[in-house]
Amino acid sequence: MHLTSIHPFITNSSKALVFSLYITTLQSHFTSSLVLKMTTTVNKHESSSSSLALVHVDVDQPQPLSVAPIVSSYNEKIRPVLDALENLRRLNIAKEGIQLPTIVVVGDQSSGKSSVLESLAGISLPRGQGICTRVPLVMRLQNHPLPQPELVLEYNGNHVATDEENVSDAINNATEELAGTAKGISNNPLTLIVKKNGVPDLTMVDLPGITRVPVHGQPDNIYDQIKDIIMEYITPEESIILNVLSASVDFTTCESIRMSQSVDKTGLRTLAVVTKADKSPEGLLEKVTADDVNIGLGYVCVRNRIGEETYEEARNEEQNLFEFHSLLSKIDKSIVGIPVLAQKLVHVQAMSISKTLPEIIKKINEKLANSLHELEILPANLSSLADAMSAFLQIISFSRDSLRKILLIGEFEEYPEEKQMHCTARLVDMLNSYASELNNCAESNATKDFLMEEINVLEEAKFIGLPNFMPRTAFQTLLQRKVRGISHMPIDFVDSVWDYLQNVVTTVLNRHSANYYQLQVSIRRAAEHLIAKKKKNCIQHVLQAVEMEKLTDYTCNPEYLEEYNKIVSHRVAFLNEVSSVNLYTSTVNLEGYGPIEVAQLKYYPHQVLTQAYDLKARLIAYWKIVLRRLVDVIALHLMLSINELVNVDFQKELCNGLLSSAGGGVERLLEESPSISGKREKLSRSVKVLKESKEMVANIIDRIGVYGDN
Repeated sequence: MHLTSIHPFITNSSKALVFSLYITTLQSHFTSSLVLKMTTTVNKHESSSSSLALVHVDVDQPQPLSVAPIVSSYNEKIRPVLDALENLRRLNIAKEGIQLPTIVVVGDQSSGKSSVLESLAGISLPRGQGICTRVPLVMRLQNHPLPQPELVLEYNGNHVATDEENVSDAINNATEELAGTAKGISNNPLTLIVKKNGVPDLTMVDLPGITRVPVHGQPDNIYDQIKDIIMEYITPEESIILNVLSASVDFTTCESIRMSQSVDKTGLRTLAVVTKADKSPEGLLEKVTADDVNIGLGYVCVRNRIGEETYEEARNEEQNLFEFHSLLSKIDKSIVGIPVLAQKLVHVQAMSISKTLPEIIKKINEKLANSLHELEILPANLSSLADAMSAFLQIISFSRDSLRKILLIGEFEEYPEEKQMHCTARLVDMLNSYASELNNCAESNATKDFLMEEINVLEEAKFIGLPNFMPRTAFQTLLQRKVRGISHMPIDFVDSVWDYLQNVVTTVLNRHSANYYQLQVSIRRAAEHLIAKKKKNCIQHVLQAVEMEKLTDYTCNPEYLEEYNKIVSHRVAFLNEVSSVNLYTSTVNLEGYGPIEVAQLKYYPHQVLTQAYDLKARLIAYWKIVLRRLVDVIALHLMLSINELVNVDFQKELCNGLLSSAGGGVERLLEESPSISGKREKLSRSVKVLKESKEMVANIIDRIGVYGDN
């Protein structure tokens, strides 16, 4: 058979991914019709896009085989593909997220799993009470015309040669090494390679039998442990589930059926083997024909080997059982016997490979490209002081650019979902909150105890002189009292702003130095020192601004006189209403300020009230100027400080901090971060595994080409 005869587009220079087509064509040795459609070809060894459709499958029912060796005629040609899959499994490619087509053997404890595998392989496996299979047993059957069978166990990097007589003991010894000497289980797999004349080329994974009740020496959660292992193996869509059922049980209540149905509801990848047919023949025909549990790949009924029977004797007995038994002879011969099971498994295995291999190759290529890309974008492993200095300056440059964007320009595309990093907006929020706090504090309440504080101060500020002159000391006393009352607010505001800025700077630096953990402590310390200096300078400026407000009452803002004149214009009307208050009316409405309690004012002389009202008007008008100035001046100084921080101080301070003796020097960059080192090692392992995997499947393409050319 020549490859180019299969599809006209396949040539020696451009072999498409013809695994599926090639393997399925080989099935013609035991099937009658299989029509395939290959819609896309790809370059040799690559899988950019392939589409393989099983347009129609009309497969003859498998025929019962004679007692000759259980081997199909295309073993030699499918074996290279199975070898490749086994090598991929040894590479543990599943850790890279690539699942391999696998026949997974599951069943309840004592359902006869081991007996079925023994019959297929022609060797004895461990038997006994309780769980016989305590670790996943990968059985790799290979047909070889050898004078003597060759058996090898592989586990934990060990390769142990054995023979048919001692294989059971060898498996027990290996199991004890993997799962301990008690009766517990382990998820560490054990591989048994059987090279023997007459066996089918199959790879199967036998899993521990399901049990709910732990026996002595087993953990209390033995059921959960077994279930977790089984679900791990049968969940991938690439897995074919070989469900081993005892003829004596109700299939609908079988635990292994429930597990397989949970991941394969339609049963399209489940094949059932019914064991012990000779012991429970009643109703078996109805069970396998009714199919109440959705076994999409069908049933095969078998007879277990009994006692000291040879495998040839067991197969003869099986053939006679299903030929002459009054009940079992009614079961269709296409679904009975170990030879039929072997043929079905080989068929199912080939179909699974034909379906999944193109996708596996595609995933290998994709994941290899992704891993190589991730490896390339990792920071270079610095090897010289020049490299280290360059990396450090790059951190400073990138960090400064980020700070410029988020603190000065108002761009935050680097942190779209982190609102705390939308700094210009957050600074405005903080400034508005500060301004609101100033305007709503007790010192800004113009109506509380109206005129009483002014009257008391005027009483103490009086002097010998003309009576219609306002004592300036009275105004300054009240002003200083108010300023002292709010003096902590600007300091608290500045303190909170710089604490926020420290978090912002630290976040930015950590982001750009994430790959250089050894620098982060020094850089963070230098940043904290810089912020502390800027905060101290800013607080000093605030203290000066507050002190200026205490010492000098001055403004050229015309709003002061406008507000003063507006308040004074209501003085006559206000004082007239004060003089007319009585027991029933103790409040007077002052335009712009609402009702004011004035009962205590009626006892003061008109001249005193007039002078106190005038002083109050001056304070109200000027206080608004003071508050606005304490907001504006501090805001302007903050922006100046932030500009200096980003454009002047940032690089200088961080360089000094790192290059100082306390900073440890730029040499520290030569030490790679454990997280980056670990990621680099993990990616390198992935690349190695994926490259080896790619090479394996590429070699198989070549070997298929050789077979085709021959």
